[in-house]
Amino acid sequence: MSEFPKEDPLRQIYRDSFVENAKHQVDLTNRDTALLCIDMQYLDAAEGYGLFRNYETSPIPLDEMQYYFSRLRETVLPNVHNLQNCFREHNLEVIHVRIQSLTKNGRDRSKGHKRLELHAAPGSGDACFLEEVAPVGDEIVINKTASGVFSSTNLHYVLNNLGITSLYIVGVYTNECVETTVRAACDLGYLVTMVDDCCATQTPELHEASIKTLRDRYSRIVTAEEAMSEIEKYVEMKARNS
Repeated sequence: MSEFPKEDPLRQIYRDSFVENAKHQVDLTNRDTALLCIDMQYLDAAEGYGLFRNYETSPIPLDEMQYYFSRLRETVLPNVHNLQNCFREHNLEVIHVRIQSLTKNGRDRSKGHKRLELHAAPGSGDACFLEEVAPVGDEIVINKTASGVFSSTNLHYVLNNLGITSLYIVGVYTNECVETTVRAACDLGYLVTMVDDCCATQTPELHEASIKTLRDRYSRIVTAEEAMSEIEKYVEMKARNS
């Protein structure tokens, strides 16, 4: 039996088409780029809420919880906060996605969320954004009740109305809602940048598996520092030349 090739034979084709596409920079200079923040809310990113409401009954082991919340506190939330402010300073859209039903009893939820018994009612604590990364002013908020925001909301329509053709994506969980969003965005024609240290899930192995799958396929993978540096570079370039 022959071994699998060590190198992905389609890697360079995807890199040329999506990852190294010069339109990433063009969209920044033209402000056709938005930051999409996925599920940065109490339901799935705060101790004492959602699946983390009770350590004893949660299906998530304690050591995985501790890793997850440590990564959120020490890495993800500070980086997302700084990246949001960078977008705001350069008049780029910051868009917030969260899990929230239309009804208090959640009867409008997706079948998947009903099976998972996942519910954040309007006005509930679970539906609230974490204060460090909450919307500012009239930033757009998209509510969903499924893993994929594009398949279950009018986000694509809204982005088209805004003239957005490139996205930076951050949030939780890396291997669930974030990865689903990255793949769908790419399929819909957006140029996608995923910010590695602005995402988290329950284990480092799950996070790295998603990063490995998406890299050089569906998305560029950068750090928050790299993202902010290129925003400064290309948006300021437009300002200097205008």
